[in-house]
Amino acid sequence: MTKQVLILGATGQIAQHAINALLKNSDAELLLFTRHPQHLKNIDEGREKVIKGDTLKPDELNAAVSQADVVYANLRNPEIKQQAENIVKAMDKYGVKQLVWISSIGIYDEVPGKFGEWNNAELGGGQKDSYLGTYRSAADVISTSDLDYTIIRPAWLTNKDEVDYETTGRGEAFKGTEVSRKSIGNFVAKIIADPAPYARKDFGVNKPNTDGDKPNWL
Repeated sequence: MTKQVLILGATGQIAQHAINALLKNSDAELLLFTRHPQHLKNIDEGREKVIKGDTLKPDELNAAVSQADVVYANLRNPEIKQQAENIVKAMDKYGVKQLVWISSIGIYDEVPGKFGEWNNAELGGGQKDSYLGTYRSAADVISTSDLDYTIIRPAWLTNKDEVDYETTGRGEAFKGTEVSRKSIGNFVAKIIADPAPYARKDFGVNKPNTDGDKPNWL
């Protein structure tokens, strides 16, 4: 059966790589949900449907989720916890089980050494209302749900044209300092295609051999 994949935040950079990988490597049909549909280009009308909507508006979100077999959320917003709550409620309402959720490096204080110290200083580790605090709160909403979720915690992101990554599980020390957006998009597509090995799990994702005190491009 052809999967209907709802992509929340479809204009995001990682989402664009995931879209390309799904179109190339699967027969999935994509529901592209965004507040800014004018930014979507080169739509494949046979496999892509654009939906204008806002995840903070339950009626709009519910209408989109009702069409989906899988939800992939690529969101950046101060209201990320509320977005997570809305998504879980909508998925429960319509019996949609698989969720791929993009979070952030450092939400579990899992980054060791000087890089961990730098990351916490940059992103506000340990502070409830900081970037990391809000993303941790949202991840907790997802991980305490009954969904077959996969939470992805990318390292610092680059625009390199490469697919080169490794993963660490929850409870393991994070490796490396950076990873390409293209790598994360391809990992998302891989999870959507074969969800069972990734269900109800949480992954740090980095490019191998990029250890350091901070990403080398900063």
